[in-house]
Amino acid sequence: MSDKQTFSISELAKEFDVTTRSVRFYEDQGLLRPSRRGQTRIFSSKDRVRLKLILRGKRMGFSLAETKELFDLWDETLSGNEKQLLLMLETLARKRDQLEQQKNDIAQAEMEMETAEARCREALEELQKKKQQATA
Repeated sequence: MSDKQTFSISELAKEFDVTTRSVRFYEDQGLLRPSRRGQTRIFSSKDRVRLKLILRGKRMGFSLAETKELFDLWDETLSGNEKQLLLMLETLARKRDQLEQQKNDIAQAEMEMETAEARCREALEELQKKKQQATA
């Protein structure tokens, strides 16, 4: 973690391996709130943490709207609140259920592919046998 208190858009983009356009998009969505010095955006350590959380949430399947809702609840108090934690737990449970369903769907698709592959191999083998018998 950095001890710096402020960051430029390019510093954040580089640190988190995202484009400056992505950082500006998150700002446009109200997820980041940099101050300005002329045309220059000055991001705080809070913005840096938020960007980290946005990207983590994205990896876990959170929509930007869900992330914004959590941020807004956090901003209502100095240290977050029960409502935010309950929403987070509910969202995590929903995401976990979705992942479980996706895992089941993938397993089912793999079984169907294996069956189709086996049938194709059998049919190909049968065709090759008939071809060999016809040329013999």
